[in-house]
Amino acid sequence: MKKSNKLILSLSAVMILAAFTQITTVDVLKIGDKAPQTNLEVEDTSGRTLTLAGVADDNGLLVLFTCNTCPWVAKWEDRYNGLADLAGVNNIGMIALNPNERIRDRGESMEDMKRRAQKQGYSFPYALDEDHKLADAFGATRTPEIFLFDSNMKLVYHGAIDDNANDASTVEATYAEDAIRELVAGSGISQQETKSLGCTIKRTK
Repeated sequence: MKKSNKLILSLSAVMILAAFTQITTVDVLKIGDKAPQTNLEVEDTSGRTLTLAGVADDNGLLVLFTCNTCPWVAKWEDRYNGLADLAGVNNIGMIALNPNERIRDRGESMEDMKRRAQKQGYSFPYALDEDHKLADAFGATRTPEIFLFDSNMKLVYHGAIDDNANDASTVEATYAEDAIRELVAGSGISQQETKSLGCTIKRTK
């Protein structure tokens, strides 16, 4: 009887753990894939309704999945505006998307996003990715995580901003900036994919 009770308790513990564990498998865009869901409407912190197609400029689009509560975002965040400036002068649109649907009530609401954008002085639109629809379509798994598309909206770079989250002054490889410059120069992207270091996206399913 005692063994049976222990077995029941063990099974119950496993079931409870499974219920609270979010295991999500998503198909990640491959280099050369077209940007998905480009006409899906999202709302940014200024109240505008935007689409990826509308944000894209003549030479392409940079999509940044980010959030308000991830320590990795805090480490890289001071480089966001510089990236947006470089994209802008090279006629590449940029948008940041917050996909953390599961914790909207814990620092990831639209109001939290507005405060974050104002505090950090974002020079680019920061939009709420409702039900992580775009994150799912892209196969994004981390914040921060970058997807860079060319003028035909084909993926040319996916991954991290650079190689050092902790100290911008000691960065040796500026992956995203290099990809932007190489895209505009037409020389081909020397490093098309890098590993995104960051917090897992908090999906509801």
